[in-house]
Amino acid sequence: MRKVEAVIRPWRLDEVKEAVSALGVGGMTVSDVRGLGHEPERTAYQDGASYTIDLIPNAKLEIVMSDQLVDSMVSTICEVARTGSPGDRKVFVLSLVGPTRIRTGEAGEAAQ
Repeated sequence: MRKVEAVIRPWRLDEVKEAVSALGVGGMTVSDVRGLGHEPERTAYQDGASYTIDLIPNAKLEIVMSDQLVDSMVSTICEVARTGSPGDRKVFVLSLVGPTRIRTGEAGEAAQ
């Protein structure tokens, strides 16, 4: 079992969600997160005052799947989320011992 965590631009979320669902993944968790990377800080203005935005808003997807789907999942996410500009973020793949569904007690791939 693997967990894929993808941090992407928030306006790419709908397209990535559709592409991931088309691969047959049963579920995912999406969170609004902020992060600091290699892109320059932004300056914003509100009510005549300027301020620096150094933590950029992102969307984080967390998806648990069998090992066989990982390569196609990562390539799909990268393909759909890529803009070619700095700040396209990253995809992480983690090994899991296995999930357990709280409601039924099912474990491993049956709990996906």
